[in-house]
Amino acid sequence: MNKRVAIIGAGPSGLAQLRAFQSAQAKGADIPELVCFEKQSDWGGMWNYTWRTGLDENGEPVHGSMYRYLWSNGPKECLEFADYTFEEHFGRQIASYPPREVLWDYIKGRVEKADVRKHIRFNTPVRNVSYDAASALFTVTVHDHNTDTVYSETFDYVVCASGHFSTPKVPEFPGFKNFGGRVLHAHDFRDALEFKDKDILIVGASYSAEDIGSQCYKYGARSITSCYRTAPMGFKWPENWEEKPNLTHVDVENAYFADGSSKRIDAIILCTGYLHHFPFLSDDLRLKTDNRLWPLNLYKGVVWEDNPQFFYIGMQDQWYSFNMFDAQAWYVRDIILGRIPLPAKEEMIADSLKWREEELTLETAQEMYEYQGSYILHLIEQTDYPTFDIDGVNRTFLEWKHHKKENIMTFRDHSYASLMTGTMAPPHHTPWLEALDDSLEAYLGTGESDVKQAS
Repeated sequence: MNKRVAIIGAGPSGLAQLRAFQSAQAKGADIPELVCFEKQSDWGGMWNYTWRTGLDENGEPVHGSMYRYLWSNGPKECLEFADYTFEEHFGRQIASYPPREVLWDYIKGRVEKADVRKHIRFNTPVRNVSYDAASALFTVTVHDHNTDTVYSETFDYVVCASGHFSTPKVPEFPGFKNFGGRVLHAHDFRDALEFKDKDILIVGASYSAEDIGSQCYKYGARSITSCYRTAPMGFKWPENWEEKPNLTHVDVENAYFADGSSKRIDAIILCTGYLHHFPFLSDDLRLKTDNRLWPLNLYKGVVWEDNPQFFYIGMQDQWYSFNMFDAQAWYVRDIILGRIPLPAKEEMIADSLKWREEELTLETAQEMYEYQGSYILHLIEQTDYPTFDIDGVNRTFLEWKHHKKENIMTFRDHSYASLMTGTMAPPHHTPWLEALDDSLEAYLGTGESDVKQAS
């Protein structure tokens, strides 16, 4: 096969696509030439932590929204690769809520074993992608920062796997320009120790708000106030954390809320979401959507209906993550390999609308993750991706939600069984609130580093 495939991004979605093709090749398939363009100097996407904010060393917008001390906010059992378990990687079962460095190590382990790094061009952001109908080819223009050169190549297929949690959605409230403290988006949050002994305001009521607030509590913030636009998160917060209705305005040192109350604060952290932002794509290829379980214009959640040689991986709001990216990548691979025929555009649109109609009926969290689980199962039933216990994952999600409601500060101390091997995860050696060292060595070791840093 002399076809060429461009993959944009070497985070979990792009790496899933590379692994999918490598898996087919290992079973004897003739695969196309693969070129993956990655703007960072290493793979892993969000899980590749950087201290930088704003612009990176090459003057590019910093991709990562990852912060120090981040631990998985959901059980690892719900994101485990079906073809590469945590036990295979670490040689034993580990606790259910790993920190960032541990998950990055796990992600890297699979693709190192698959030997796909040779397909990736690092420090090479994509500048433009356009399609020529006459030749049925894409022109991909990139900037190689290693040599400081801009060049273009042509491809038969393009897979956009650049993610959608890197361009912050930043609202403005009256008084921000006069506020005397720091205002930042979650995208630029790096270290909870910056807010030790501070009174902080968190704007937002979703996972980033919950987790960044919890990090700040853990590392010694004096008080935490979070505010919501539609509904409170409603957890049992520590005594120095309170929820307020939406922010109305601020002055030099105070925040004012819709219930008429106010609070003196030192810093404002905007946990207000991200934009699907693809400035490198021509308009006829660019997905325009908010963060939802079923974006329109994507057949089976991956095929760009206006041009079925173009694909997106990982563009949905996510309950599932790594294993959903796998399901999508295997499906895209089999379309490119000619194993899965695509229907006419009208049929693709009709199919997408059915998924959207079902999405609009969803009300509870359980309905949402079961919906996403059924979508993943629908994809993997059409490929050779290893089948795994989706119902078991959904049951684990249900337990996780229950544990969070019980105590938002201790849910990470619970353990679950692997849906791939059946092995029960051991409890972590240190309760999450006391585990101040999030390094791989401390997590996998005896806990001595935790004690040393805490003292």
